[in-house]
Amino acid sequence: MSTHAAVFDVDGTLVDTNHLHTVCWWEALRQAGHHVSMTSVHSAIGLGSTDLLEHLLGQDRDRDEDSAISAGHKALYGTWHERLAPFDGARNLLRRLHADGRPVVLATSASGPELKALRAAIDADEAIAETASADDVDAGKPAPDPVRHALELVGAQARGSVFVGDSVWDMRAGRRAGVLPIAVLSGGVCRAELEDAGAAEVYTDTADLLRNLNGSALGRG
Repeated sequence: MSTHAAVFDVDGTLVDTNHLHTVCWWEALRQAGHHVSMTSVHSAIGLGSTDLLEHLLGQDRDRDEDSAISAGHKALYGTWHERLAPFDGARNLLRRLHADGRPVVLATSASGPELKALRAAIDADEAIAETASADDVDAGKPAPDPVRHALELVGAQARGSVFVGDSVWDMRAGRRAGVLPIAVLSGGVCRAELEDAGAAEVYTDTADLLRNLNGSALGRG
């Protein structure tokens, strides 16, 4: 019998961090002499650091600055690690899926201490089968690599599996990986953008998805 996985993005999906990331990237860019609007920064959240900087500053930027800007963001964001908060329903949703026998995998651009802080905030390690982090793949979202790697970790096939995320990058990665993308609005991206990027279903947040689980693709799998 084939395995159908429940793959989850973390930032903006399970943990309320997108606006923290926006402010920290905005400040790191400002310190490096780049004045980018917070709206533009927010639209890039969900990309890995290199892709985010390319999206915001272009391919002809001084790439020698990338490491310093990324380090600045990491240092600023690190001051929030102990205060990260999960969205309502996130923990119980993962536990419910685990109890129902569906393997839960995290697919995130976070790694190291940041990933540790996110998992501590979620506080559902017993329900998480595996984690596919930024360190595990060559290309981040919207490439399908993180989602495909997440499926490989639990021996799941794409058909019948679901990827839950909050960004257009998540939806595109899910479609390219051959899984069904489900979107939540908790990351600050509007419904129309998520649907245009491939979302098959859209929920307000994880609490809304949990309430409507039985009628969702996650509940039907």
